[in-house]
Amino acid sequence: MSNLSRSVPLAAMAVLASLYTNASRADPKTQTFGRWSVTIDEITTGQDTLKTCAASTAFVDPQGSPGTLTLSISNGDVLPPNGYPAVMLAVDNQTLPTGDNVAATFNDVNNKVPAKFRGSGGAGAHRQWMMDNNPKTSLALLRTMRNAPTLDVVFGKQPVGSIAMDGFTKAYRSLGASCGFPTRDVTP
Repeated sequence: MSNLSRSVPLAAMAVLASLYTNASRADPKTQTFGRWSVTIDEITTGQDTLKTCAASTAFVDPQGSPGTLTLSISNGDVLPPNGYPAVMLAVDNQTLPTGDNVAATFNDVNNKVPAKFRGSGGAGAHRQWMMDNNPKTSLALLRTMRNAPTLDVVFGKQPVGSIAMDGFTKAYRSLGASCGFPTRDVTP
């Protein structure tokens, strides 16, 4: 191998190291609204400021296992009305289904929103699911979350948990303000 072919990968690594060295990362900012926490994570590359905004709330499933419901979006993602924050569930429960197309229902007293999730086995007891981010379904779910005091989540016929929505509206507005997307269609 010639010295030139050895130095090309080293030069590429030096350029990448330079890019990451010039990037600055601020400490994440966290705010609490009722039972929801909003975290804004920001990285400045010198050319762009990349933000990831997440709102989460915790719950306990019927078996006593802890879980979280999280909304996450980046200022680089497709923004409303063409896309909404990703909806993710994480629960330390081995009995819930995993795989593609896990049927889920979000219920409150007045609404029932069907959705599909992709679930992974996760590490150990910790399992995670991400909702298929169809804008129509996401909008219906987010509006239901805004109006519901509590949202019951079911996978198939198996209860996942009852999740308190106290603080959701302010948390969602904070996501929009922080990551630069309109929230009027969800929280007028």
